[in-house]
Amino acid sequence: MIFNINAALLDALVLAIVKKEDTYGYEITRVLKNELDVSESTLYPVLRRLQKDDCLEIYDKEYSGRNRRYYKITDRGRKQLDMYRDEWQNYKATITNIFEGVIDDE
Repeated sequence: MIFNINAALLDALVLAIVKKEDTYGYEITRVLKNELDVSESTLYPVLRRLQKDDCLEIYDKEYSGRNRRYYKITDRGRKQLDMYRDEWQNYKATITNIFEGVIDDE
C-alpha cells in the first residue's frame, strides 16, 4: 500500500479487530498483515497505548501449557471505535469528493 497508516487509524483497526472477539497480539498482527504492511514492533506499542487509555483490558489464558495475553475491548474502547468510524466516514467522503472533483472552492 502506498498510503501511510497513521496512529489513529491503526488504533481504530486494532479496536475493530478486538471488538469482534478477544484475541492476542500475534493474531491481531496476522490479521492486519493480511491486508496492510504492519509489523509486530509497530503493533505492541499501539496495544500498550490502548490499554493505558482504558480502551483495552488484558488477561492471560493458558494455551498449550503457556500463558497467552489476550486483549478485550472496554466500553470506552467501543465508544472510541464508534468515534473513529464516524470520523472515517467523513474523511472517506471528503477524499472521494476531492478525487471526483466535487469540492467546494470557497
